[in-house]
Amino acid sequence: MTQRRLLVVGAHSADFVWRAAGTIAKHTSLGGDARVIALSYGERGESGELWKQPGQTEENVKRIRHQEASKAAAAVGAAFDCFDLGDYPLVADSDAVRRLAAEIREFKPHVVLTHPEKDPFNPDHPVAYTTTARARLLTSGAGVASAFETAPPTEFLVFEPHQPELCDFTPTVFVDITAVMDAKTEAMRAMEAQQYLQTYYAERAGHRGNHARKVTGRSEIRHAEAFQRLIPNVVEAL
Repeated sequence: MTQRRLLVVGAHSADFVWRAAGTIAKHTSLGGDARVIALSYGERGESGELWKQPGQTEENVKRIRHQEASKAAAAVGAAFDCFDLGDYPLVADSDAVRRLAAEIREFKPHVVLTHPEKDPFNPDHPVAYTTTARARLLTSGAGVASAFETAPPTEFLVFEPHQPELCDFTPTVFVDITAVMDAKTEAMRAMEAQQYLQTYYAERAGHRGNHARKVTGRSEIRHAEAFQRLIPNVVEAL
């Protein structure tokens, strides 16, 4: 049986934790391989607790954020890497796209997760979407022989933003994370620079668990994460 591979791309080092840590943990608990790539550490705009410390520097914040994200990724069984492109604003040029495309060609993920295309409250999240979408397309070419190395097309989904109604996010997939909620909680606790988000996303997992119960009738579902599929999935039959 082929080992499933999951790639998660976030604008900042903690984005995967809040929005997909449970799904990553579920994936790896079933024998899958998972990688997380952060385009930045979120050192300027996503590290509020750290900037309360006197004499704080960007390099030290990056160091701490790398430790936190690595610990969080380990809690859910994933590898973590950061491109360190800077944040607020996150600027991903053609070199960054090529670098991410190279990662996709090498890893050959079956599924790619990233941010939605729209977010009126965060200038970096749409950049991560555009970068990921372009890199993904460059790895598969036009579906025919190309002058560059290609990889098989992936499933492509976006994870739930902080305020979904304002980001044109409509959930089309719920992942039951009940069995791995403890791993998600451990990952969230590792991100000490953003402690204020831990309660919110724990509650959100409960809300989506309620929605997943209604969709399936499965009373045992207590926690879930929501995603929107951007590329149609192909099945043998309904």
